[in-house]
Amino acid sequence: MSVKVFLELVEIKAKTASVLPFMLGLFLAAYHYHTVQPMLALLFFIAMFLFNMAVDMLDNYHDYVHAVDTEDYQQNTNIIGRENLSPHLVLAMLITLVVIAALLGIYLVTQLGLTLLWLGVFCFAVGFLYSSGPFPLSGLPVGEFFSGFTMGFMITLISVFVNTGADFTWSWTNLGVIFLVALPDELWISNLLLANNICDEQEDNDNHRHTIVHFIGKKWALYAFAVKNTIAFLAIIAAAVLRLTPWTVLLTLLIIPFVVKQTKLLFNKQVKKETFPAAIRILLIGSLVQVVTFAVGLI
Repeated sequence: MSVKVFLELVEIKAKTASVLPFMLGLFLAAYHYHTVQPMLALLFFIAMFLFNMAVDMLDNYHDYVHAVDTEDYQQNTNIIGRENLSPHLVLAMLITLVVIAALLGIYLVTQLGLTLLWLGVFCFAVGFLYSSGPFPLSGLPVGEFFSGFTMGFMITLISVFVNTGADFTWSWTNLGVIFLVALPDELWISNLLLANNICDEQEDNDNHRHTIVHFIGKKWALYAFAVKNTIAFLAIIAAAVLRLTPWTVLLTLLIIPFVVKQTKLLFNKQVKKETFPAAIRILLIGSLVQVVTFAVGLI
């Protein structure tokens, strides 16, 4: 297996969906709680990144094994069949990534307590149920919620907790702070799956995956995509006004024209190879600018 194929198998291009929420949590810990634990943060980052790769690998593996359209999707579309990869090798690599991530997680639990264990168990459960089991979350109407909540909010929350430890107080106020600051990421990440499901509507129906698009149709799914982008920017404004983030984060509003342009591309045509990247660009640019402007405010 070449490096290029491996990176496609773990969907490396989508890793901004985990890396940037981690960075956001790191910067929020420094700004709002005035504390950072570099070594613990690094270990959490490695564990999170490896598990995220495993989840995406599991997604491809599950879709390959359970594909109904074996002639076209399984052999020509799914990377395992297209690149003639051994399913057993893919499964072995997947298990290896999960074991390493779990061992790092267990070490972090010994340093930070059982609370981290329950947070980790939730993320692991969502990660596995996202692509496996009798009813994978990615193929259900709740897929967008779980992807956005887990990767946008939970990664940011755990990142804050790992960096603050005993200084963190579990209260609705603190959870609300993190939720609001992380809300743009939550919405942009959930929009990534939504855009994917919009473009894959026919393919999903052929493979009996009943996503939210199956129930509300492309028209309302596209409206939801646009509304969530709007709410993301409103959350950025609210967080800055409430002084939960530096004022420099408001500079993220400068990318609104870019987001509008990308949204129009998806509205005009729902073809995965041509317009799904619009959702990826919104997530990448939006989350990156939010994190960079946050970092500038820390200087």
